This record gives sequence, structure tokens and C-alpha cells, in this order.
Amino acid sequence: MFKKISITVVAFLCSITFSFAQVQEKPVSKYDANELFNPLFYKQYGSLSRSGNGEPGKSYWQNKADYKISTELNDQNNQITGSVTLTYSNNSPHNLNFLWFQLDQNLFNPNSRGFAKLPVAGRSRYGNAAAPFEGGYDIKSVKIVSSTGGKTTETVVVPEITDTRMRVDLPKLLKAGGDKVVVKVDYAYTVPEYGADRTGILKNADGNIYAIAQWYPRICVFDDIQGWNTLPYLGASEFYLEYGNFDVSITAPATHVVVASGDLLNPSEVMTAEQLKRYQKAHQSDETVLIRSKEEIKNPSSRPSVAKLTWKYSIVNSRDFAWASSTSFIWDAARINLPSGKKALAQSVYPSSSDGKNAWGRSTEYTKASIENYSKRWFEYPYPIATNVASNVGGMEYPGIVFCGSTAKTGGLWGVTDHEFGHTWFPMIVGSNERKYGWMDEGFNTFINDIASEDFNNGEYASKESNAHNMAKFMYSDRSESIMKTPDALKEANIGLSLYMKPGFALTLLREQIVGQKRFDSAFKKYIRDWSFKHPSPWDFFRSMENGVGEDLGWFWKAMFLENWRLDQAITNVEYQGNNAKNGAIITIENMEKAAMPVVIEYETVSGNKGRVKLPVEIWQNGGVFKTRIRVNEEMLKVTIDPDKVFPDYNSENNTWTAKKQ
Repeated sequence: MFKKISITVVAFLCSITFSFAQVQEKPVSKYDANELFNPLFYKQYGSLSRSGNGEPGKSYWQNKADYKISTELNDQNNQITGSVTLTYSNNSPHNLNFLWFQLDQNLFNPNSRGFAKLPVAGRSRYGNAAAPFEGGYDIKSVKIVSSTGGKTTETVVVPEITDTRMRVDLPKLLKAGGDKVVVKVDYAYTVPEYGADRTGILKNADGNIYAIAQWYPRICVFDDIQGWNTLPYLGASEFYLEYGNFDVSITAPATHVVVASGDLLNPSEVMTAEQLKRYQKAHQSDETVLIRSKEEIKNPSSRPSVAKLTWKYSIVNSRDFAWASSTSFIWDAARINLPSGKKALAQSVYPSSSDGKNAWGRSTEYTKASIENYSKRWFEYPYPIATNVASNVGGMEYPGIVFCGSTAKTGGLWGVTDHEFGHTWFPMIVGSNERKYGWMDEGFNTFINDIASEDFNNGEYASKESNAHNMAKFMYSDRSESIMKTPDALKEANIGLSLYMKPGFALTLLREQIVGQKRFDSAFKKYIRDWSFKHPSPWDFFRSMENGVGEDLGWFWKAMFLENWRLDQAITNVEYQGNNAKNGAIITIENMEKAAMPVVIEYETVSGNKGRVKLPVEIWQNGGVFKTRIRVNEEMLKVTIDPDKVFPDYNSENNTWTAKKQ
């Protein structure tokens, strides 16, 4: 009796335990429809400066910064000396009694915040490989220049320097609505060998290559969003800059070739007669023209026989200016044909060690193709020249000029060239705040790069990756972070993931699977036009795209950009109407994670008939479980969610139901 009772009780308890275990094994959904589809996605209405439809408002304003700079490179001590005269126009509705400047070179000093933030093991990319290095600006003087009755006076002011920022108090109020002030700064600094992969010196047997950027004190942006934008430069986060015109004179040893942002104003003064002839020919040629050959590098007659030369450059409506200089440059160029009929020049400079038909010998071809393609697809290239420089900078962009790794070849060189010139559109034309929102330049650029690689030379270097399920396992792993984080706040290992890959993938997903290419491209081009040479915020982009495609996409922006939410959509049941397959099948699907997407269901019946059903994302507005009826008249053999693997479903294991499994 006792034994029999005991066995019965144990059996009963085991059955309860087994049933409980089965219940516990079923995953619990994390989905909350109210959280994802909250109608209050936008926390504020549009304003007079930024409209509700994502356009700049009627009262949108932006300050202007015009620079006149003279500088000299000393290649014996690697020092830059210069004088920059800024004419700053206060177009804002606010009176200003001080200005803030960026002093980015101060990062390369052992006392900087960025240096203090370096991990013990150092940074692979955004630190200073030449440490210890006593870098940073030597600000020799700051003066306010004024003119009265034809007489110019200079008032010396004492700036307040804090790390990579400099505050200049003005002797009189800079009034709202267009008042101007002229500030002159004399300075010097030593070029770091490796400046956070943005500037530096490539040592070369034929002569060092100087990639010069963040090389002059630059005014901070004063905008309608937060006033002065004074986040320190820490290395990972890039830049936020005002637009204006640049007039730049660069003095270097005459043995150097100097290339820069903008139009070369005095080619006859800095080239030999033969180089000038080739240079002019390149402006008319669709094929690459050699201006200075490999053999001429060590030939003294390939450069004018004087001690120094001054190269004069100009660029209009630009947010920055960069340049490069070396004795070791091979130099070639070709014409760029723009949609309006205008012409520009693609050119490349690189050492003999980078030469070759599978290496930098194709750089100008890549540059020309990249600029022409983006001009046709999105917005016309605005500058007279596009220069690719081989350097020790892995890849960095500036208006009209980019620095790429000197060892890059074939697809690697195409990829970095196209990526860096893609930045002409984001952020050189569409001037977003990279210091805060790195994805608004890197992610947008990654997106257009993928399309460009398909366009170039019949897809010579196009990527073949198309399995979004595999990508999701990487993009949304436990170590991943949100897109909407400042670059400096991201783990360095996640910068490529959060700022490049994930937003690039998200925009492709939106274009290809959610709104369609035609609507997306039209809206995206309008966003570029509306915000060209202006300062959009993430919310301006979100609003602009929603108005352009005619969709409420708050659920998409929230899950994919603001948060780091996973997608896991599952088939949880297949049954038949009235238990009779002839009446049709009822498919139960469930959202297991916090993100949601439209659903594509592919089915196959026992006789081999196949079909697909596409359900909009709105099926998830009322909860995480949805049942859909499929009109069939026989039993199902197989049912699959997202058969083409185009959505970032983190868990593929629950995407397929088969009759055998049931």
C-alpha cells in the first residue's frame, strides 16, 4: 500500500514537474506594443526654425565663418606655423559677447582629456601612436581686428584655453541679425606622426608625406538647438563646423607638391611648364593623365628650382579645409563630368611604393567614378576638385580631399576611396553634428556606399552578403550598443558596428523592404536638398523621411536607432479552420523580442503548391500575437517566416514550421 501510494504520488509529482518544465521552457515574449507604437515619438512640435515636416523653417538661421589663412610647413622639424583671420557673421537672433574655438591639436598632448581617457593598452585608432608626444597648439596671439574710416586697428585679447577649446571674450557685443567680427590668431604646432587616424606623417624613403588636418583654430558652431557646441575633441568623435569661404596660402619647400581642398589659383607659379601642360590636359580627359611620374620623383628638374613656393587655394561654401604635402608624390588626374554639364577634376597623389595597376594606379579612376555616381544619384558634387592622398591615415574625409591608406589595393582601395568621397555628401554637404551623432555621417555614407559598389564597373567590388539573420547575430549580440550614442561613449570595438554597419543596414532595410526604392530615394534626395550646407538634427531627418514616404515610422526609428532592440518573430502554431484543411489554414505568429517588422510568410502544401503572404507592421500594434488565415484547401507541409532572410531576425530557429515537426 505504502509503496503503491508512493509510486502514484511520485508519478503525479513528476507529471506536474514535467508539465511545469514544459511551460517554463516556452520563451516569454518581451514585446510591448504600447512602448513601440507610442504616438508621442516626437517630444516637441515643429518650430519656426525647424518645421514639423523636416524642412528648415522660415526662420531657420545659421552663422557663417570665412577664413583667410597663411601657413608654412617646415619639413625639418615637422612644424606648422600660421596666421588665420576669421570673419564671423552672427546671423542668429542672439547677441554674443564671446566666441568658442576648437583647438583639436591639443588632443595630442599628454595633459589632454583625450590622452587621459586612453586605456592602458592604448587605442588602435583614435589615440596618438607617437606618444609620448609634446604636441598641441602654441597660440602666439589673439587679436580682434576692426576698421574705422579706412584705418585698421588690432586689439589684443587674452583667450581662455580649456583642453581642446578656446574662449575669446569680445571687447564689444556682437549683435544679432548679421553683425560681424574679425579675429586673427597667430599660432604654431608640431605635426604628430599619427594623429588619431585623421592627420599625420607617413615616413617614406623619397620624402615624408604630410597629411595636414585639424590644423588651424576653428570656430565652434552656435546653433538653435543648444547654442555653443563645445564638446571636447577626444579622438573618436569627429566634427561639427560652420560653413564659409576659404582663402588659403601654403608655403612649403619647392621640392614638395602640395594638394588641398578647393581650386588651385596659381598653377603656373608652382608647376614646371611640362607639369602645367599635363595638368591642363587632365582637365579635358576622361582617361587618367600622369602629371608627375614615378621616374620624375628623384629628378630635380621635375620641380621649379627655387627654395620655397606658395600654393594658393580657394574653396567656397565649405565647412573645413585640409591639405597634403610631399616630395615623393606621383601625381595623376582626370576630368569629372557632372550632371549639370559642369566639370571638376579627380586627382591622386601617392608614393612609388603605392604605385601599380592593382593599387593606387587606379585611384583616380575610382575617385572619378565615385564622384560622378553620387552626383547622378543624390546631389551634384559642389567642389572644383576631388583629391585622393596616400598616407598613413587609414581613411579620413575633408571637403575636396581625402586621406587613404597607402597600402590599400584592389577592392580595399575602391572601398576606402568611395567611402571617404561619399562623405562629401555626409557631412560635407549635409552638415550634421558628427561630434554627437556619428551615425548621421558614417551610417548614411555606408548606406550609399553599398549602392555605389553595385553601380561601379558592373559590381566589380559589390558585396555578396545578403543573410540578415546572420548579420543580426553580430549586430545585436550581447556586446552591441545603440546607434544613438555619441562616438566617444561607445566601446571602440563597437564604433564600426553602431555608427557604420547598423545604420547602413537599417536604411537599406527601409529602402528595400519597408517603403520601396522609389519612395525612399525621392524622400532621401529631398532631405539632402533641403539640408544641403545646413545643420540637420536626427529629428529633422526622421520627420523629413516620414513626410517624403508618407509613413509613420516612429516604431522603426525607436527600435533601430534610439534603442538596441532585437527582432525575433516566430511561428507558434499552424491549425486548420474547423479542424478541416479544406477551410484554410490559420497561422499564429508571435513577436518574442521588443522590435517589430512586417512579416513575409511563405507556405507549401502537401501537394507542392507554394505561396506567400506579406503582412504590414501594423499587425503588431495591438499586441505580440497575431493570427492570419491562408486560403488553402489542403494540409500544410511547411510554413516559413522571412524566407529570404532580409529582416534582422536574431533567432532563426523558430521561423519554420513543418508538418513532420508537428
